[in-house]
Amino acid sequence: MDVALPEPSAEETTHSARLASLIRDEIAASGPMPFARFMERCLYAPGLGYYSAGRLKFGKAGDFVTAPELGPLFARCMARALAPALRACGTDAVFFELGGGSGAFARDCLLELQSLDALPRHYWLLEPSADLRERQRECLRKALPAGLFARCAWLNRPPQHAWSGVLFANEVLDALPVTRFTVQDGDVLEEHVAVDAGGAFTGVDRPADALVAGAVRHLQRRLGRAFAAGYRSEVLPQLPWWLQAVTGEQQRGAALFIDYGYTRGEFYLPERADGTLLCHYRHRAHADPLILPGLQDITASVDFTALAEAGLGVGYELVCYAGQAQFLIAAGLEVVFTDACERASDESARYALAQQVKRITLPGQMGDRFQAMLFARGLDDDALFAPLIAVDRSERL
Repeated sequence: MDVALPEPSAEETTHSARLASLIRDEIAASGPMPFARFMERCLYAPGLGYYSAGRLKFGKAGDFVTAPELGPLFARCMARALAPALRACGTDAVFFELGGGSGAFARDCLLELQSLDALPRHYWLLEPSADLRERQRECLRKALPAGLFARCAWLNRPPQHAWSGVLFANEVLDALPVTRFTVQDGDVLEEHVAVDAGGAFTGVDRPADALVAGAVRHLQRRLGRAFAAGYRSEVLPQLPWWLQAVTGEQQRGAALFIDYGYTRGEFYLPERADGTLLCHYRHRAHADPLILPGLQDITASVDFTALAEAGLGVGYELVCYAGQAQFLIAAGLEVVFTDACERASDESARYALAQQVKRITLPGQMGDRFQAMLFARGLDDDALFAPLIAVDRSERL
């Protein structure tokens, strides 16, 4: 994927160089760095990583656009999908959002939940970026009535005490640091990052440890075939532990994950021989994660079969797996769109709403590239939104 990228500013170049120096020092001290560690440093190094520093990431002026940034329709549908579970959890129910972006989702979701008489007692946002936390606070303080804003709280880590309610994560899983592997002569190798003679980062393959090798062998058993020599892709061996850490104290409720990805069989197609890794910089997508450290997003598609396995492993029931378009339609997109059009001030506003619908539902846009997976824990069937169950396609997993 050969893409011409805009030149970073002098300030950005200096920022990136600081992070690159930090990573080089670690490689000099410890040897080639596993790619997962490199990705974690690039995205989350305190004060320097892509998600930890202050550069604008979302919207037209950033690097990519997420569904909540397009307008309120996405968040309103998600609120409708999760409202029955919130009601079933009672007056102490919590809405727990991982990430939070600009705060647009929380704003539109809370307003819709208020209209549905399904407000949670608390709306928690787990956000690793101090800068984004402040932007979210400012957005919600300005947009919400004081009573709604008072329900919002920012967490530094997953709750360490029992809670009930719903967890929501939009485009979170794709930013978890992935392990890159390849297979040579039947052996599993793990991709590492080293420094070449000119000081640039370069990829090197080293024998995989037992955890990574076991994860790859598990994939091959489940797929019923071995990977061809030279096949390279990603795996998340830490996913079950991550999910347990995030949801382990949830006593009852639901968890909804939205992300771009595939079933396992689609993820590891033989022709997808270099994996799914993708980088985003100022609305350009490319496949070189070793440049622009701290300035670009680094993502990988989600193996939703692995997510389903991890969810079942921590005690969830899988309620629904569907493409985003089908999920939104089942959650009431037509009703939400009609209501928004009736409230729109003019034809231009109605046209903008129609464009939102296209972006979040059409094939080739977010409609089929993004998937939704809904889990439940300790809820009766009548606490789940029946139309969502009707579009479940989990047999594909």
